[in-house]
Amino acid sequence: MTDVAALPLVVFFGVVTVLLVRSREVNWWVASLIFLFGLYVGQTPAIFMITGFVDWVLERMTG
Repeated sequence: MTDVAALPLVVFFGVVTVLLVRSREVNWWVASLIFLFGLYVGQTPAIFMITGFVDWVLERMTG
């Protein structure tokens, strides 16, 4: 799939996610999981910073 074809899908799913969060059908932690999933799937340049943060949080939680 090209970037031109993927952009409308990204916008559509972003709008659906925002509407779900605003209607309170999705909790804040589910919204953050949706956000992280989108970053991992999209492989954006911010993925390295987010991955480091998630690894740090998981390391703190497990001891």
